[in-house]
Amino acid sequence: MVTCLEIGSRLLEIVERSPGCDLEEVVAECPDLTWNQVFLELDRMSRAGLVILKQSRRGHYRVVPCKNTAQRVTQFR
Repeated sequence: MVTCLEIGSRLLEIVERSPGCDLEEVVAECPDLTWNQVFLELDRMSRAGLVILKQSRRGHYRVVPCKNTAQRVTQFR
């Protein structure tokens, strides 16, 4: 079973590599995770100030790393 910490680390790497990527792109890069697992972890990360979820149009979201992510990543990982 994959832990939240492992999921969060993977998602953060994806978002930092492709800032502003679509939520569906993040989900596609994690075939072993469900859409819900990815969204719930990104939601948690958003509340922790690691990423920003921006609605690009109805039902579609873009994921952007926060500017201070480098400092927070040490605490997160």
